Amino acid sequence: MPRAFTLALSLILALSTWVAPAHGANNPELLPDEATPVIDLARMFTPIQRQALVEELDTVEARSGWKLRVLTQYDRTPGLAVKDFWGVDERSLVLIADSRGGNLLNFSVGDDMFALLPRNYWVELQTRFGNQYYVRDHGEDGAIRDALAAVETCLARGGCRVVPGLPQEQWVLTLILSMVGGVVAGFAAHPRPNSTSPVAWTWVLLLAPLWGVMFIIFGLGPVLSRTTDWLPVTRNILGFTGAAIGAYLTHLLRERQTPTQEG
Repeated sequence: MPRAFTLALSLILALSTWVAPAHGANNPELLPDEATPVIDLARMFTPIQRQALVEELDTVEARSGWKLRVLTQYDRTPGLAVKDFWGVDERSLVLIADSRGGNLLNFSVGDDMFALLPRNYWVELQTRFGNQYYVRDHGEDGAIRDALAAVETCLARGGCRVVPGLPQEQWVLTLILSMVGGVVAGFAAHPRPNSTSPVAWTWVLLLAPLWGVMFIIFGLGPVLSRTTDWLPVTRNILGFTGAAIGAYLTHLLRERQTPTQEG
């Protein structure tokens, strides 16, 4: 058993138990008699849901060798006893669901899996599926199943740097940043006094690091890295283009209004 994995599992379970310290952090008597990848002490699943999840995790292990395990707890936890019960190793993931904290989900990740799915992946996975709003909309069982589905997808791909899928609120943010980049590019393109060119390409290029970061890095980057759907990409490109044209046309409107005001 890797030392880092044991320490991580100990810390997660200890912190979960610290919220309600009426019980110890090591209660092997809470473990089921039969072998199972799901220990549902908090009753977050119906019997049908639990059985379906057990079959899914067993299939994943049989097909790929990755051991995905789920422990739900509330006021009691088996603690480190799950380590021996499940035989967790470098190819194991223990998902610990505890609704007493600010986030439902915690993960203890084996070294081999951690090499494929880095630290920022697990942070994003926790914040996306374990937050109170997602749990409220999808239920505790849905949050757990969706988080596991994301892990299974990435393991099948041979690893991920970010969590697959693009939440609506994240896409809206990328669209806004794309439009901000377009506004910067559009204002930079305004023709300068005594210039014969209708577009100030020099200024557009000088400000390219600014609008490029907004549009390419923060506008298109998160979308392309999380989904193969071209619809949000197309919308962001149109948002950038429309904002750039709108910002550029403000120069023409200002020129038309200036003679009127002088007259």
